Amino acid sequence: MNRAPMTQKGAERLRAELERLKSVDRPRIIHAIAEARAHGDLKENAEYHAAREMQGFTEGRIKELEAALSYADVIDISKLNAGSKVVFGATVLLADEDSGEEVTYQIVGDLEADIKQKLISVSSPFARALIGKSEGDSFEFQAPNGTRNYEIVEVRYVV
Repeated sequence: MNRAPMTQKGAERLRAELERLKSVDRPRIIHAIAEARAHGDLKENAEYHAAREMQGFTEGRIKELEAALSYADVIDISKLNAGSKVVFGATVLLADEDSGEEVTYQIVGDLEADIKQKLISVSSPFARALIGKSEGDSFEFQAPNGTRNYEIVEVRYVV
């Protein structure tokens, strides 16, 4: 199995989620199952079935996070010396050359990606279009809603 890149910040967030699942969610679900069992007939007990379903989801997520963290190649972005070149971990300020709008993204590992937080996966087509380019470069990207032209305004490596 290849070691997936992950930022330190992303690894910390996933470890915190794992800790919450194990110390808060898992005991709460076990208690809910015990309480539902006390109500008798399990065949028609909606609370029991809902709690068991939640238990399955939670245990699956725990296994997923444990595996991801054990195989992660945690990269300290502050030690990268890429200058103005875009590599994994870069925070990139882009200007849409057509509209003039600016947007900032950070390139992160697959499991830590969250578009709402402006964290894009290193394996996404957009990140792949950015990697290897430098500050001042322009590039064309085939987005689902048509071709977009961007200029890389700034490349930073912030923790």
